[in-house]
Amino acid sequence: MTTHYRNVKVDGTRIFYREAGDPARPAFLLLHGFPASSFMFREFIELVAGQFHVIAPDYPGFGHSDAPPPAEFGYTFDHLTDVIERFTEQLGLTRYGLYLQDFGGPVGFRLATRHPERVSFLHIQNANAYSDGLPDSFWTPARALWADPSAANRAAIRAAAMSGPALEWNYLHGVRDPARVNPDNWLLQGALLSRPGNMDAMVDLLYDYRTNPGLYPQWHEYFRTHQPPALITWGANDEIFPEAGAHPYRRDLPHAEVVILDTGHFALEDHAGVIAGRVSRFAAGLR
Repeated sequence: MTTHYRNVKVDGTRIFYREAGDPARPAFLLLHGFPASSFMFREFIELVAGQFHVIAPDYPGFGHSDAPPPAEFGYTFDHLTDVIERFTEQLGLTRYGLYLQDFGGPVGFRLATRHPERVSFLHIQNANAYSDGLPDSFWTPARALWADPSAANRAAIRAAAMSGPALEWNYLHGVRDPARVNPDNWLLQGALLSRPGNMDAMVDLLYDYRTNPGLYPQWHEYFRTHQPPALITWGANDEIFPEAGAHPYRRDLPHAEVVILDTGHFALEDHAGVIAGRVSRFAAGLR
């Protein structure tokens, strides 16, 4: 399947996206994590494009999309959701499945609660919606930032989350065979983060992450009320969002399928074929 690389203006901001598959097929919107981009879906897209019309955008400030400075663009999850919502409307996407990974969770769950009628299914991959999945061991610098967004705490989160070693660790921790993970990931991310103001934008989003736990009850109510078909694939060795965050979904989505994989946070890097196969079988069973 051929992937096309396209751009569209949303409220004056250029949004880059990858697109593949027949537009007559069911739409599948892929929402990436931090500090990644649609690049994380490069293999997965071609594996499932025979079954779906696949669209994978880069948020503002990420990947190949415009990266306006924080003084000109509010980097919050509400604002990212506004942009992605209008992006789907400009592309004429009235119903779609959602692939949610990491930051894709807060964006996608906001989108789903705004428009539950548009969501055909959820594929949740290492994207948290329960307090069980926010361990103090990893989230201590973020919690310090949430409590006090001082210059010192902003500098600390930059060092913890956006240094070269941290970017590499994001991809390699919990992976059984690191030689399977493409080092272009952290090379690309490092280059993008070096753009003027981009690290400040990412810190703003990490600070705004504090708003997500307060929305968990609203997301849980969406799950319980609408019961969207849900497939949950999760890297068991993830230290950012550990496996403990995967199983609580069954409290509110008792029919969800949960698949635990022997990998880390960015499970597509070494399990793209496995995940694509699970998604294909799951979606086929919905017809």
